[in-house]
Amino acid sequence: MKRVVYPGTFDPITNGHIDLVHRASKLFDSVVIAIAVSTRKQPLFTLEERVELATDVLSGIKNIEICGFNCLLKDLVEEKQAYGVVRGLRAVSDFEYEFQLANMNRVLAPSMESLFLTPAEHLSYISSSLVKEIASLGGDVSKFVPEKVRAALAAKYNSADPK
Repeated sequence: MKRVVYPGTFDPITNGHIDLVHRASKLFDSVVIAIAVSTRKQPLFTLEERVELATDVLSGIKNIEICGFNCLLKDLVEEKQAYGVVRGLRAVSDFEYEFQLANMNRVLAPSMESLFLTPAEHLSYISSSLVKEIASLGGDVSKFVPEKVRAALAAKYNSADPK
């Protein structure tokens, strides 16, 4: 069975992330959505909240597993007995960082593959950072995230909850 890990902070999970999960779930027998603690990035949502949001919005996809992690990615890939990792590339600017990560992971775990997927064109500009910025200023993020995520963002920012 081919299993792959899709790691990220998912702070919050966006329609772009969901698109990549759908794509990966068609390519692999099993996809582990691995949500990083990532204190370095100072996430808006706790790990538990991010796992809960991902679990809710991805509930219709049967061949996935969602977990939090706070270890080297190579260790998680080994623990989950996965083939490698899937990473999303929205733009050329993402490539340099992802290429560096892939090469570092190849040194740490030579058998671990890194595979890159691109989201649908109409989702390629969405990033969690931009979604949070828009939400923090009271903007409507309903085109970028599922309803449950939009409501969670509104609650975090105590906004008027625009639809």
